[in-house]
Amino acid sequence: MIAERIRELREERKLSQTELAKKLGLTRGGVNSWESSTSLPSIRYLVELAKFFNCATDYMLGLSERTSIEITGLKKSDIALISDIADRLRN
Repeated sequence: MIAERIRELREERKLSQTELAKKLGLTRGGVNSWESSTSLPSIRYLVELAKFFNCATDYMLGLSERTSIEITGLKKSDIALISDIADRLRN
């Protein structure tokens, strides 16, 4: 499932494998191996991909059809914490 999601998200943004690889600091072969299911991204790159594509890791893994995190019912302080973590991960 992750291979299809990476390809789908990359193509939606009209990026080549080479362009995505450059943005992640990889070679085109690395992205190609993910998309052809010959290897899987490490946890580090799974998180990097989710941040880059602005979606949840569960979505990348095919565990959810949701592309975002559900915050309904959380306290404001918890939402602020999640937002802070997201900002740190983006940087």
